[in-house]
Amino acid sequence: MIKDEYFILNNGVKIPKIGLGMWQISNEDATPSVLWGLKYGYRHIDTAEAYGNEKGVGLAIKQSGVRREDIFITSKIHAHIKTYQEAKACIEQSLKDLDVDYIDLMLIHAPRPWDILWDPNAPRMYQENIEVYRAMEEAYKEGKLKSIGLSNFFIDDVRSILENCEIIPQVNQICIYIGNTPMDVIDYCKENNILVEAYSPIATGRLLNNELVKSIADKYGVSVARLCIRYCLEIDTLPLPKSNKENHIKENIDVDFEISKEDMELLLKQ
Repeated sequence: MIKDEYFILNNGVKIPKIGLGMWQISNEDATPSVLWGLKYGYRHIDTAEAYGNEKGVGLAIKQSGVRREDIFITSKIHAHIKTYQEAKACIEQSLKDLDVDYIDLMLIHAPRPWDILWDPNAPRMYQENIEVYRAMEEAYKEGKLKSIGLSNFFIDDVRSILENCEIIPQVNQICIYIGNTPMDVIDYCKENNILVEAYSPIATGRLLNNELVKSIADKYGVSVARLCIRYCLEIDTLPLPKSNKENHIKENIDVDFEISKEDMELLLKQ
């Protein structure tokens, strides 16, 4: 079953094949959401400093009764933080807010601040990201972080880290869903032994009314959400569906079916 399966990162760390995303979930809602997730078999929780819910996530982990070593926690350094000292402080703050001794995976949330991330004319911040990554490498060596990586990094941004880092990133977390599958980035990461994680696998709900996706989901007797999550697994990426509804959290981890080659080809053309 997917909830019992893992990817192996390039440093040998095991990471559960599906994670519970915490984006757009309040600190108050984070606690029950994580408790439901752990109840239904999730062992991978994805949060971030920018989400403002690390304290709620940490409280749920304490209340759950599940051993800390059995839970994989991801957090992220805010996209606007681009200095070594700020990154060090952010890591310490996340450890404090989550109330844990270590974080399983820490990512640079984006290669540039959000307001210029998608601007093709914005200056690249290669050196700044190298400084942030250096802070993560130090925390990794100190045992405060078990794995480190990137998020929303394009090929040139990943290449800059690879050419200047001591520790190869374990992960690049990017937006992937049916109709938005950047195979150039995915393939580049795979070539460099970097696991790709897929956030927003249901396109923040926009795929729920897609007629082709609905028809294929009906064919397998599953919800559109479950088909979208399975799609990410079929291309060897790690999906991070998010919800603060108990029934959706329970349903979204039930993806133990396979999509045929023919149907995957149709979905990849979307």
